[in-house]
Amino acid sequence: MTTSTTQGLSDADVAQRVAEGKTNDVPTRAARSVPEIVRSNVFTRINAILGVLFVIVLATGSVINGAFGLLIIANSAIGIIQELRAKQTLDKLAIVGQAKPLVRRQSGTSALAPSEVVLDDVIELGPGDQIVVDGVVLEEVSLEVDESLLTGEADPIAKDAGDQVMSGSFVVAGSGAYRAAKVGREAYAAKLAEEASKFTLVKSELRNGINKILQFITYLLVPAGALIIYTQLFTTGADWRESVLRMVGALVPMVPEGLVLMTSIAFAVGVIRLGRRQCLVNELPAIEGLARVDVVCADKTGTLTENGMRVAELKPLTAADVGNVLAQLAADDPHPNASMAAIAEAYKMPPGWQASATAPFKSATKWSGTSYGDHGNWVIGAPDVLLDAESPAAEEAERIGAQGLRVLLLGSSDLPVDHPDAPGTVTPVALVVLEQRVRPDARDTLDYFAAQKVAVKVISGDNAVSVGAVAGSLGLDGETMDARHLPDRTDALADTLEHCTTFGRVRPDQKRAMVHALQSRGHTVAMTGDGVNDVLALKDADIGVAMGSGSSASRAVAQIVLLDNRFATLPYVVGEGRRVIGNIERVSNLFLTKTVYSVLLAVLVGVAGLSAKIFDTDPLPFPFQPIHVTIAAWFTIGIPAFILSLAPNKERAHSGFVRRVMTSALPSGLAVGLATFASYLLAYPGRGAGAAEQTQASTAALITLLISAIWVLAVVARPYQWWRVALVAVSALAYVVIFSLPPLRKLFLLDPSNLELSSMALGLGLLGAGVVEVIWWAQGAVLGERRRLWRERER
Repeated sequence: MTTSTTQGLSDADVAQRVAEGKTNDVPTRAARSVPEIVRSNVFTRINAILGVLFVIVLATGSVINGAFGLLIIANSAIGIIQELRAKQTLDKLAIVGQAKPLVRRQSGTSALAPSEVVLDDVIELGPGDQIVVDGVVLEEVSLEVDESLLTGEADPIAKDAGDQVMSGSFVVAGSGAYRAAKVGREAYAAKLAEEASKFTLVKSELRNGINKILQFITYLLVPAGALIIYTQLFTTGADWRESVLRMVGALVPMVPEGLVLMTSIAFAVGVIRLGRRQCLVNELPAIEGLARVDVVCADKTGTLTENGMRVAELKPLTAADVGNVLAQLAADDPHPNASMAAIAEAYKMPPGWQASATAPFKSATKWSGTSYGDHGNWVIGAPDVLLDAESPAAEEAERIGAQGLRVLLLGSSDLPVDHPDAPGTVTPVALVVLEQRVRPDARDTLDYFAAQKVAVKVISGDNAVSVGAVAGSLGLDGETMDARHLPDRTDALADTLEHCTTFGRVRPDQKRAMVHALQSRGHTVAMTGDGVNDVLALKDADIGVAMGSGSSASRAVAQIVLLDNRFATLPYVVGEGRRVIGNIERVSNLFLTKTVYSVLLAVLVGVAGLSAKIFDTDPLPFPFQPIHVTIAAWFTIGIPAFILSLAPNKERAHSGFVRRVMTSALPSGLAVGLATFASYLLAYPGRGAGAAEQTQASTAALITLLISAIWVLAVVARPYQWWRVALVAVSALAYVVIFSLPPLRKLFLLDPSNLELSSMALGLGLLGAGVVEVIWWAQGAVLGERRRLWRERER
């Protein structure tokens, strides 16, 4: 035990190190800078493709056909603005939620941001504190450090003066101080983080699914694009400008220009919305991950109950001066936990005894103590750990704990507390009864999870009977078990977790083992906690959720931090995740359907062009110019997709994102593409047609396409609410306006004046819409999914 106090740096020393750049300049969180955000949104593969096509169109002199070039500006601007807003929200929250080490300087000891630490600073440590920079221990009192997140070493390591400590580790017991030896990117954890951040992210089925979809689209684009380029440039015999425009008109709709954008916007808006609820999301896909969770492991203290405690009752068991002992123990604890803080509040007049040995509280041992020479050796901790279970004091503690109260035993020991065999034989002196208030919103939160078929496991270090009483008062069903009787084998532990709901006396390593056991059965597990004993489980869970008032170590490893310490915020996070997943699935259906029918049209026209070259028949130019596909995307995909991506959505998240999107979009896209091609074939006048007749044929094909595509939107928008119906109706009405007003018809190169062709196109469009409708119902029957036209009222 080293207790000498080391002076810190002077203000002049600090200023000199800042001037020399010897600061801890590591970013507080993994976030892209503003230039990186701009570059990533401007220089994309999709923007590059559209940019090249835009330049080609401008070379023909047809400015109106280059209207799709506005997509480049819109995609980039919307993406940049939303990501900057999300970054601003996250950065503000990160400053509030970051760990602030206690730095000792000659001007005083104060909590500073990690970036304000300089080389040679003296940093004080207590239980739960994260070590923010590498250093050398200067002083310690029973200091133990957990380095498992860095080295994999499971057991805490005792640190003496002169020992090294590494950033990224955290204190599990004792206290001390260390001098900063390596700061900034030289620190061990910073080097690891810099490497890890390049490839470690929360698992995201949504992100992986969209990547698969884009790969699928790429495979379609290459052959279809090559075919249409060849046939339009070398087989139609048209003017080069006309051929180029038709070629671009085929290629532009194949590109899913808004799919990635809408996904990014949905995540960014989710971050902003949760930020308003004081919820810090360290990794964006964590929003999605929590929506897929089917088991929540919740710590009792600080999660279901409020952090603060009070001494409700003191039950002396001997004639000893209990008040003095408790007051002295509380006064000598430099970093009191919630229980000791409550005792210190109740007993404020210590007798002034001199401590000869101390033993800090550890989650693994469940007790702490101090030796006072002639005044005895005193321990305080869990009665069922310090006493025989059948002793009268232990039975009384069990009876009180069954009421949901926390009970601590104050006892005298026959051994000094720093003895290897401590605590030795403990003589019970008093029972200290502590009261915690259950959070008023805890029951509603648990009821929400129950309604959503999300299992809740209450895992605590407290007495199992006490934990079970609290869980029972909140309406949680299931058995309660003392974790000291849990099996070690993963499969046996998983079986136990299936039928037990509440666990007491859980060690930190058991919390992690329980997470692993649940994951072994295919569960997606969220772990909530606030203490240093929760860190390992938070790290290994699919989603770690830390309380803002918890230890800096728990906040550092969690993907989500509830800065307002409200467990009731979790349903809102789940809701945001469901909104993102459900809405992006809808949007993906729209974009992929467009790509499928665009590729199909290109292939069919290309094959027709090759046939014309081989058999010397009339060549078939592509039906649309770029302006046609641009206006087709406005109200069938672009604007509706943006609205749908941000809309409320409480549908449960299901796995199989890619399968569902593909099985929905592929047949719908084929139906739209075939109806459009048939309409164009019937309307196309042949090789000798003039420009007016060609425009009429293109217009007929566009009418069929728009009616079929609007019905795809109508299907994707289900189950209906009034605003969804309005969205589909307004989208359809917009095209009626475009086709009705002569100036717009002229601007967009439309000619619906041939009533025979327009009527035929209208009929084929309705036929295509009917096929899309039949496909939707048939898919529901095949996949076993209930189809609903209207959203059911919430009960």
